[in-house]
Formats: sequence, structure tokens, C-alpha cells
Amino acid sequence: MFQESSRVEFKVTLNDKLEKEIVAFLNNREGGVLYIGIDDKGCPVENPELDSMQLKIADRIKDNILPSTLGLFDIVTENVKDIPVIKIIVSSGLEKPYYIKSKGMSPITSYGGLISGQSREDFFSCSSMPRNRELMRVFKDVGLVEQLGSGMSRILRFYDKSIFEISDHFIKVVFPFSAPNENEIIANGDNNGDNNGDENRVLLLLEKEPNLTAKKISEQTGFSTRKISRIIKSLRETGKIIRVGSARKGYWKVTK
Repeated sequence: MFQESSRVEFKVTLNDKLEKEIVAFLNNREGGVLYIGIDDKGCPVENPELDSMQLKIADRIKDNILPSTLGLFDIVTENVKDIPVIKIIVSSGLEKPYYIKSKGMSPITSYGGLISGQSREDFFSCSSMPRNRELMRVFKDVGLVEQLGSGMSRILRFYDKSIFEISDHFIKVVFPFSAPNENEIIANGDNNGDNNGDENRVLLLLEKEPNLTAKKISEQTGFSTRKISRIIKSLRETGKIIRVGSARKGYWKVTK
């Protein structure tokens, strides 16, 4: 016997509360299912216009809810006691909070902290949860970002989670930087010194573009080519990078 729950809702027929129910499921961590054609007792009700109703439901969900619900819901028919009813399967959205376009976003919503429904473990799990998937796809297509969701894994490769300060209203990240002392500056002959932060910068560039030359790395970091050569030498000696192929046609492989 069908029963309503926090993730299952019944409606006898399509009404003006459709969008509200869908938004609730989109913002729910586990999504939900909405049946159209079942009463409060779980009994099916015949509806002769199922096909046209499904089209109306799809249009209302796509047109009246923001952010985009593309790929987050499915509308099917299901037989309940030999009577066909409409079943709307809604996934938990990745761009929370979702809201009804005509009513705008709730004034108590804050974009400052974690995404609604996301825990600290989710945040550090290296899974991608962009606030605007369509915009991220555009950035990826034009080459402004690389593999989606790779940023956190790269940060945690070189830094501890303690650099993140997470509150209800903001996420603050402080990257440690060790300035060289006077003796280091004199020894290196460079005002910037070869500290871990500089090495990490070069590592990230090489991980993104393994074919970079010392000159290109110098242009992107602002370091002198002499300093880049010292950093590359240090990275090779510590086994953090290896050269694959010849000096001219090969590439750098980041190993850790």
C-alpha cells in the first residue's frame, strides 16, 4: 500500500502547488517522488488526459523553477491497481537553493557558506558541486577551466584542511607563505627565494601543462628563468617531477 513520506507526495490532480513540491525535492538532500493521480489514502484516480498532463508538468518545471532543472527530473506513468498515474522522479539538485521564478529567492538564503545540504566531509571529498553548471560548461568549452572538480584535490595535495575556515556565512582560505630570510636571498641571488609555495606554483602549472618550457613558466609566474631552473632542479632531485622523453620533445610528469 502506498504511503506518503518526507520523500513521497500524492496529488489527486495537477494544481498550482506543483512547483512548490518540486522545489522542495530539488533542495532535499535525497530528492523525492511526486505522484499525480493518487489520493491521500493511496488510492489511484483515473485521469483520461495523462499525455497532455505530462507535457504541462514538464513545461512548468522547466519554465517556472530556477536554477535550471535540466536532467534533474523524469516523468513516467505507473500502474497502481491497474490504473495509470503520473510519477515525477526528482533528484537532489547540485545548484541549491532552487526556487520558483515568479516568487524570487528566499531572503534568508545565504551563498556565503557551504551549499545547502553539503557537509564538511562533502566539501573536502573532491566532488564537483558548481553553483551554476551551465556557466561551468561554457568555461570548460572555451578553456578557462580544466577538469571540473579537480581544484580541491590539487589544493589538498599540497596543503592541509586547516587552511580552510568554514562558517555559516563565508569560507575563508589562507595559503601559508614563508618569506626567505636575508641569508637565503643573498645565497639564491633572487629576491623571491625558492620556498615551498614557489615550488607548488610550478608544480600546479606543470600538472596542467606538462609541455611548458622554463621560459613559459617564467612568463606565467613572474620568476626569473634562473630561478625556474633552480626550482625544476630541486623538484627533480626530490622526485616530485620526472622528465618523460627527450629534453626537446618530452614533457614533465608530476609524481606527487
